[in-house]
Amino acid sequence: MLDLASLERSVRRDRALGAALALVAGATNAGGFIAVGQYTSHMTGIVSALAEDLAFARTRLALAALGSVAAFVCGAMTTALAVNWARRREMQSRYALPLLIEAVMLLAFGLLGKMLAMYTVLVAPLTVLTLCFLMGLQNAVITKVSGAVIRTTHVTGLLTDIGIELGRMAYLNRAPLGEPVRGNRERLFVHLTLLGAFALGGVLGSFGFRAFGYFATLPLAGLLVLLGTKPLLLDLRHAAA
Repeated sequence: MLDLASLERSVRRDRALGAALALVAGATNAGGFIAVGQYTSHMTGIVSALAEDLAFARTRLALAALGSVAAFVCGAMTTALAVNWARRREMQSRYALPLLIEAVMLLAFGLLGKMLAMYTVLVAPLTVLTLCFLMGLQNAVITKVSGAVIRTTHVTGLLTDIGIELGRMAYLNRAPLGEPVRGNRERLFVHLTLLGAFALGGVLGSFGFRAFGYFATLPLAGLLVLLGTKPLLLDLRHAAA
């Protein structure tokens, strides 16, 4: 079992967990697009679409976009509720619980998706809402774990941070004017790792969904179970003692 979601935190552990969740997010996002033709982690685009649909009185589309945003927020709220509930009970699995919730939902999505695929009118909107919920849930996990330093679905922010660090590294400190500008190579490496993990997840999710359909989510659920099981077992042993 991977010991990345335990209560004991370190910078290295946070980064490894962030990379694992970025890979899951990228794969889920790409698989969701193949399933229903919509990316579910891109809240900026969804809110922009919502504004445009409202401006042109496209009520049905506006409500669909609003539902996606609400699902993402509800996912983040679920993480906050689970983490705070477990924290007040001094549980080791406070960060693992949202990951296990996500694993169960991905498992259900993978096992039931093919069975329900024929009911497109019902399943497509439900799939979008489910995946948006999962994106909000897992993004909130790594946000709380890392103190808002790492996010797994916010690629716009990652690219912004990469550009900032590259700009600092490219700056020429010729004149002795105040403190010199220095780039943070370690921070740049972290952002590049998260970006690469998200992109790799997208590639794996695309190939996996084309080859195996909804079953491609099962390995993602398995990875999340590996991440969250050890802290949960510690709590179960403590409760049984």
